[in-house]
Amino acid sequence: MTPPTAALPRRSSAEQVRLEATLREMFEHRISFNEVLGLKVASFDPQAAQLRFAMRPELVGHYLYGRLHGGVISAVLDTAGGFAAVVGIAEKYANETAEQVAHRFGRVGTIDLRTDFLQQGIGKLFTATGLITRLGGRIASVQMRLENESGLLIATGSAAYVIS
Repeated sequence: MTPPTAALPRRSSAEQVRLEATLREMFEHRISFNEVLGLKVASFDPQAAQLRFAMRPELVGHYLYGRLHGGVISAVLDTAGGFAAVVGIAEKYANETAEQVAHRFGRVGTIDLRTDFLQQGIGKLFTATGLITRLGGRIASVQMRLENESGLLIATGSAAYVIS
């Protein structure tokens, strides 16, 4: 399939709303583990796609201090990176329908992930942001950040995703 050119029309605003509803449903409910984590879409911005979640007892990794489990942090960063890749794909193929973009989602998978733990995962509300550094034909490279409600940077990550 040939990548879109500037001559192709952008999807309508109604179709964009359908696309965002489809992606929200996929990331918040169809991926059961995301539902367990309590992830909610906060932003579809292709420059900084975001997911949020609230702290809950089920996510605690250190019972004495009530901080996030490291596995939760890594999983959230991975999901934020994948979400950013899908949002980037939707922007790259802005002429495609919600169904076409959703079909592309089925080909996205993590091939490399690095997590750097910077601070204790303490907070009430966390935001994970994915920033695409390169969106190629087959591979997407993404940088991720996890911050608490006061803006404290808890962890960063970098990942590569197969997208075709």
